[in-house]
Amino acid sequence: MALRTEELMLNMGPQHPSTHGVLRMVVTLDGENVVDVQPDIGYLHSSVEKMMENRTYLQNIALVDRGMDYLSAMANEEVWVLACERLGKIEVPERARYIRTIMLELQRISSHLIWLGTFGIDLGAFTAFLWAMRERERIMDLFESATGGRLHHVYFRIGGVFEDLPEGWTDRCEEFCDYFLDRLPEYDELLTGNPIFLARTQGVGVLPLDTAIAMGASGPVARASGLAYDVRKAHPYEVYERVEFDIPVRSEGDCYARYLVRLEEMRQSVRIIRQCLERLPAGEIRSKVAVTLRLPKGEVYARTESPRGDLGIYLVSDGADRPYRVKIRAPAFSNLYALTEMMRGWKVADVIAILGSIDIVLSDVDR
Repeated sequence: MALRTEELMLNMGPQHPSTHGVLRMVVTLDGENVVDVQPDIGYLHSSVEKMMENRTYLQNIALVDRGMDYLSAMANEEVWVLACERLGKIEVPERARYIRTIMLELQRISSHLIWLGTFGIDLGAFTAFLWAMRERERIMDLFESATGGRLHHVYFRIGGVFEDLPEGWTDRCEEFCDYFLDRLPEYDELLTGNPIFLARTQGVGVLPLDTAIAMGASGPVARASGLAYDVRKAHPYEVYERVEFDIPVRSEGDCYARYLVRLEEMRQSVRIIRQCLERLPAGEIRSKVAVTLRLPKGEVYARTESPRGDLGIYLVSDGADRPYRVKIRAPAFSNLYALTEMMRGWKVADVIAILGSIDIVLSDVDR
């Protein structure tokens, strides 16, 4: 007589220790095998787009810090001020553009370190988390000395940045670059060649290139599947067209490839920062822009390369002192919905590894 079996529907989240936020995944299991996964979002919905339509353009800088991807505040500020500057044809001083680029790349390293540490915890490598936080604290110190904030900064302004860099900041930033590059080989020794880490990530959660494109994936998730697309190269902003850097691309499309892409991206970020520090010009840090700014009637779409991928804002102005309509294109939202394709056929334990490899932030998904 054949053994009777049936599928089990398992809820993972929204209060699961490995869901990286309030995400619920409805996992259909056949024993330990994953048959299907349905992400259920909305637990962190804040109506940030509607809130932005009821605040002035300047007030929205503080709002995007918190209402979007809270681990990449500078990236959020950048895409917002970029949209406003393009619609209002506002010029940004050269020094401010270089400062913004430096801050954006420090933010990229900081965000990737948060991912690296939590991904290590997901797979049982607690030391990786301690080391990643050690390096990230130095970036937080740099942010705090320049902006006054460690997580939320409200530093970028429409037309430039709020204040110039304090005395000695560039030297400390250069010291951090040297220090950080010396630490990266430690991560290689700890994880890159670790047989347990390899067993948990190599060949696991493969996202083919055509599927990544069809799902609208971007950032490290798409580049790990072979898509050599980076907004900083395809649609340059600030001073990215003046600096040299490579786009890390892998073809395997698995969890390990996503890890390698982010590790190399941090090296490239240091490369960009060093070039900007070397070429940082003197001069003004902000154009004269009225606090009660009124942008001309029209619409604009601005996009940047956030740590999680292609981040865009569609802005519509009716000539008032606040936007008529704001729509955010969040990279984590599209990357998350590639989960279903990645997880089918794997085990329950692999669900945690695959989810961790995507690097989602739920405030970027729900908004």
